[in-house]
Amino acid sequence: MNNMRMLAEDEENDDGVEVTWEDQQQINTFSKLNARLRGIEDRLEQLRQEKEALDDLSTELELMDEDMIVLYKLGESFLHLSQPKALARLESDQAAVSAQFSELSHVAEECESGMKDLKVRLYAKFGRAINLDE
Repeated sequence: MNNMRMLAEDEENDDGVEVTWEDQQQINTFSKLNARLRGIEDRLEQLRQEKEALDDLSTELELMDEDMIVLYKLGESFLHLSQPKALARLESDQAAVSAQFSELSHVAEECESGMKDLKVRLYAKFGRAINLDE
């Protein structure tokens, strides 16, 4: 059977609000910001996991003897480093991850702010005729 349903009268959009070119540009901007935010959120989660792994590694390296040699992963290869050099390298890697996380968090906040502003404007004009929520 056909599962089509009719809209209730209160769900119908009879107000006839016309979508102008400027409105469409705002909708497109909202969509771009939303897509960008989703990508940033994925990258932030990756950075969170990387930071946790680096913190765990830091704990392990601090417990090692200073005269031990450590295999330290750099990109796709491993380097033989002394424990003090590995700790120093690890600290710089942790600082880099923290800086990336901070920068991406700031960009995410800017995207959310822009989306909030556009939501207010678009919902004010279109009301229930537009859905900007996930």
